[in-house]
Amino acid sequence: MSEAIKNRAETVIARTYNRLPLVFVRGEGCTLWDAEGKSYTDFLAGIAVCSLGHAHPDVTEAICRQAGQLVHVSNLFYTVPQIELAAWLVENSFADRVFFCNSGAEANEAAIKLARKYFAVKGETRRYRIISMKQSFHGRTLGALAATGQRKIQEGYEPLLPGFTYIPYNDARALAESMSPEVCAVMLEPIQGEGGIICPSPGYLAEVRRICDEHGALLIYDEVQTGMGRTGRLFAYEHSGVRPDIMTLAKALGNGLPVGAMLATEQAAAAFTHGSHATTFGGSPVVCAAALAVLKCIQRDNLLEKCRLTGQYFKDRLMSLKDKHAVVKDVRGLGLLLGMELAREGAPVVRACLEKGYIINCIQNNVLRFAPPLIVSTTAVDDLIACLDRVLAEAP
Repeated sequence: MSEAIKNRAETVIARTYNRLPLVFVRGEGCTLWDAEGKSYTDFLAGIAVCSLGHAHPDVTEAICRQAGQLVHVSNLFYTVPQIELAAWLVENSFADRVFFCNSGAEANEAAIKLARKYFAVKGETRRYRIISMKQSFHGRTLGALAATGQRKIQEGYEPLLPGFTYIPYNDARALAESMSPEVCAVMLEPIQGEGGIICPSPGYLAEVRRICDEHGALLIYDEVQTGMGRTGRLFAYEHSGVRPDIMTLAKALGNGLPVGAMLATEQAAAAFTHGSHATTFGGSPVVCAAALAVLKCIQRDNLLEKCRLTGQYFKDRLMSLKDKHAVVKDVRGLGLLLGMELAREGAPVVRACLEKGYIINCIQNNVLRFAPPLIVSTTAVDDLIACLDRVLAEAP
């Protein structure tokens, strides 16, 4: 059956993905089943999306209940789920205002627009440049693509949106030297995800904040991958205590439903007035109801502490593989966003693990990324470590 499905897909779907040869038809918790009935333990969670696991009953119930009441009326009107979700995010973050959209790329587009508009309404129209980081990833739309500091992703889409400068991550001196009267914002990920699970050095984010304040620039955090508990805090910036002016969210916010959000302080958000930015589907009742269910489950089930504890256990087990296998160069990350850097390509390891029933992935050619649901057990971690141990030992 799966071959027929895959063959059909090749005739009708754009070839933008080099998909692994599986057709998934069902999921529950940390387990997925393919069309042939084989089960897989999911250590990727839809790329850090399904933090509560698959088919979580609370999220399913919220979706079904809201779908039976109201699906869409547009943002020309108020809806209760959107207001409640915005209020929850404001009450549990630095922010005063929330703009809802449908994805991380859209949230980053909104952040870019807000940063420029903030200075435009002050009459500083020449202040439009944004400094972002090399190896960053902010999305595939043209504005987000221009902010992304990876040339391989940008190739073929020139001319890109002008006004972006790329500097090395974790280099406060490079940031200070790049500041100018044209800079309106600094945009970065508190932990670089697609760039290879790169964590900030102690004090780096505080220094970025200081430099932004010194030059009157806004600080934007892209927490699309790190937010919603992934690192053991609701938002990754909480580990440092360094607050941004603007923050973007998506991925795990809806546990699989398409939802993004841009959060901002009152001062920054005031630049967005009636008609200055909009979306047809952003913040629809169904996705907001699902997101509220996600947030309530994170609180009720104490998943932040579970993420911290399981994440440290997982990292320690990965370190044991580093001590055992010379091919493992580094282990890094925080909470349940972890990376293992190899001295060779990681794709064969991903395929070998898949054959043995474990879903992981590889970024930057040689970094294995692990981003399982926050509900993952230490027993499942042990099973994956045993699998990796065999795969690394068998590989040439």
